[in-house]
Amino acid sequence: MTDFEKLNTILIIRLSSLGDILLTTPLVRSLKKKYPHLLIDFLLREEYSDVYKYNPYINKLYTFSRENQTSSDLTLIKYDLIVDLQNNFRSSGIRKSIKTDHLRIFNKKTFDKFLLVNFKINRLKNSEQVPVRYAQVLGNFELDDEGLDLFTGDRNSSIKKNEKRYLGFAPGSRHFTKMWPEDSYMNLGKKLNEGGYTIVLFGGKDDRDLCRKMSEQIPGSIDLSNNNDLLQTAVNMNECLAVVCNDSGLMHTACAMKVPVLVFYGSTVKEFGFTPFRNKNLLLENYTLPCRPCTHIGKENCPKKHFKCMLELTPDSAFAKLKELIHK
Repeated sequence: MTDFEKLNTILIIRLSSLGDILLTTPLVRSLKKKYPHLLIDFLLREEYSDVYKYNPYINKLYTFSRENQTSSDLTLIKYDLIVDLQNNFRSSGIRKSIKTDHLRIFNKKTFDKFLLVNFKINRLKNSEQVPVRYAQVLGNFELDDEGLDLFTGDRNSSIKKNEKRYLGFAPGSRHFTKMWPEDSYMNLGKKLNEGGYTIVLFGGKDDRDLCRKMSEQIPGSIDLSNNNDLLQTAVNMNECLAVVCNDSGLMHTACAMKVPVLVFYGSTVKEFGFTPFRNKNLLLENYTLPCRPCTHIGKENCPKKHFKCMLELTPDSAFAKLKELIHK
């Protein structure tokens, strides 16, 4: 067990990706609130720096890029403790170049995930959500009762609350098998529009074409996808009654803004620990398929060629769940 009263400096490493980094924020906040004297530095990939850009619990933010690697300043510092929450080949190389008295490394439960994906042997039934598992790296350290953090600075929303009732759609994902089909999103959007809601579309650079296409098909919808401006997306999401999304980084972004989420789970399952953390939510997934999960991160196509995990989640069922979520 770590005696934090005797520590002064901590470096936390989580290089990627968006959702994984957002899930570290409860640990950073809880540490700083319980031990205000601690100086907590954080290292991440530069494209995700907005997650901690305005975070008041961080002492210094360091960035990693494939071109420039990490800041040379890090090699000049000796930390009382380094916490590697990435635990891969790259983070291993980084931490070995930095002086420290103590090291803690996140257990990714790789073998358990392998068993569940390939043999459907589920040793993760009682596994905690990832933020709690991050905290367990430090022994018996417990998180506070709050959810994720995302501080947006002085950003203002692109939409204003008025008589309209906004519902967010975040239809994108890095992997095809984690995406509810675009036709299903569009059919749900039309149904909601008929019910008096205005759909607001969210996404990053890779989602621009998808969001534009959906906006053209959903009457009255607003396309607020952008070139990976996370903080602008976050403040815009905050104007919505709820966000409909896939198991993605933008799902965790909505949670960080305390916006209720309706989430579709296809090729992945909640046992992996990446479910909405301490935020109002409802999940939609197909429990009838013996092939789930087929991956722990996502695939470019359905290995069984039927994609029933997503196709059988109908717009009508999503509509009913969304109404339940809004009035929950």
